[in-house]
Amino acid sequence: MKKIFILFTALVFTATMMASCEPINGGVTPEEPKDTIPVKLDPLKQSVLVTNNWVFDSKPSITIRIENPNVVSVDAAIKMSITTDQRRAAATIEKTVSVAANSSEDVVVTTDEALAPGFYKANCFVNQRIARSFYFGINPTAIVSEPDKQPDFDEYWAAAKEQLDSIDMNAQLTLLEKKSTDKRKIYLVELQSVPDSPDGDPVIVRGYYAEPQDGQKHPVIMHFYGYDSQNATSWPPCPGGNDSEYAEFFFSIRGQMLNNRGASHRYPDGKGDFVNIYGDWFAYNFGVKDGYYYRGAFMDCVQAVRFMATRETSDMTQLFAEGSSQGGALSYAVAALSDYPFTAIAPCVAFLGDFPDYFNIVSWPAETAKANKGSMTDEEMYVFLSYFDTKNLATRISAAVIACSGLQDVTCPSHTNLAPFNNLPTEDKIMYYYPEMGHEIPSDWNKKIMNFFRERMK
Repeated sequence: MKKIFILFTALVFTATMMASCEPINGGVTPEEPKDTIPVKLDPLKQSVLVTNNWVFDSKPSITIRIENPNVVSVDAAIKMSITTDQRRAAATIEKTVSVAANSSEDVVVTTDEALAPGFYKANCFVNQRIARSFYFGINPTAIVSEPDKQPDFDEYWAAAKEQLDSIDMNAQLTLLEKKSTDKRKIYLVELQSVPDSPDGDPVIVRGYYAEPQDGQKHPVIMHFYGYDSQNATSWPPCPGGNDSEYAEFFFSIRGQMLNNRGASHRYPDGKGDFVNIYGDWFAYNFGVKDGYYYRGAFMDCVQAVRFMATRETSDMTQLFAEGSSQGGALSYAVAALSDYPFTAIAPCVAFLGDFPDYFNIVSWPAETAKANKGSMTDEEMYVFLSYFDTKNLATRISAAVIACSGLQDVTCPSHTNLAPFNNLPTEDKIMYYYPEMGHEIPSDWNKKIMNFFRERMK
């Protein structure tokens, strides 16, 4: 009994001590060292700055801005993978930097070796989180898009123009009175152009013509439109009568824009519906050299210039053209094929350039072409397309050229914009790069091209 009592007393004493607030071990309560307490970190913020319009001479110099919102410094693991615009691996760069607490760090990432002229895609990561994915250029004007003109290229287009010679233009002008002023009259113009096939009937094409009323001769500007929509309801732009500095033709090629609108979707002109009979224009008569859509479309543009030459107020020694996307391609084509030399042209984000490379960069119009090539091999398809490739037409152009490209354009990629530009014989040419722009027209573009045109007027 005595031993049991002593044990019970010891347990009671121990329990009493544990229940009290008094410290043991010499009066010191052990604590976990502060430097072992985990700190919850907010994620780093990252962005890629636009430097040098993302166009470089030989090595990219990409600036990644890293912001650290934490009260302690944080390591940032940076990775940048680079591929060509045709998705071939080019380089991978990795580095780690320490970003001080509550601060930001601009980290410049580059390659060890120079990159070949071309356009590339960079994927930038910080701590495995994407900072940005974007395209940049290396020495774009040194990109080689070798012309692949067939031996009969010039004869082919000479024959097309000879056929156009045989067509009665039969220009029909309808005055748009409410659009006209005493400074300038505005007309709907209808012209006949080459048939869709050698034995077909002439095709009617249309445009809006603005004619100054001061009895003087004026510089001529041809305006061409981008690729239309099949079920379009937007109204084709119609000029006003206030500007009298230029004689202008806002022209629609066969089956598109004015030629693809019902009466309720264009400026009232007293006429009925104009209907597109071509379906998908790029696919129409694909593979038929003498009946392909763009053979006719290019001749439509030549006919439009011939119409302007019939007008008393047109100064054909000062001839200009502009257009974006398809309109850019038409600007190249008309300057290459017209009877009248152009003073300057302004193709923006131009279509129809360097088909062999184009089809390896983006899916459209490659998918349309391959779906309609029939029994043609790829090689035969590219031979066919070479007659309509702006990189080949550009070799015939003497005009001054101002052009632009959106580096993030995945419809008409920059590579295809540079193909005709780099093949121009003229030294009077300038290319503007818009680093963050896709397939669109820059807000400052009209001002740029009009200044360019005025500087080259006689």
